Amino acid sequence: MQGVWVHEPGCARMFNVISIKQAYAGHARQALHLAAACQSGSYLGRFVVVVDDDIDPTNLEQVLWAMCTRCDPVEDIDFIKRAWSGPLDPRLPKGVTWNSRGLFDACRPYEMLKDFPAVVRASDELREKVAQKFRDQIKKH
Repeated sequence: MQGVWVHEPGCARMFNVISIKQAYAGHARQALHLAAACQSGSYLGRFVVVVDDDIDPTNLEQVLWAMCTRCDPVEDIDFIKRAWSGPLDPRLPKGVTWNSRGLFDACRPYEMLKDFPAVVRASDELREKVAQKFRDQIKKH
């Protein structure tokens, strides 16, 4: 999966996710900065996340999982200060027209792609078997 998604809880502009297939070292970081700077991403943003192409950018659970397992806070989060914002940003005091952006590189480090631990997940069949066995105890949200 490669794509872009603007998540609804982010008020249609404040939480943007980009899924890429990394082609070279630094690719993820460049994608982050470009997404934050392009016309659609530059106004009223707050958070931009880039994930590998094995993550569905529309699936918030997968995105958060990638952030937790592939992002090192010191090495993989950049900030943009005094970015273009406006009166629709509920966090800003009246009259302020700029905010900050958090850019999260939630991709596997390019240098570690071949050696990065494989994703462990139960098969769909096993997941369905467990769901059936415990259907009375598991409540769907």
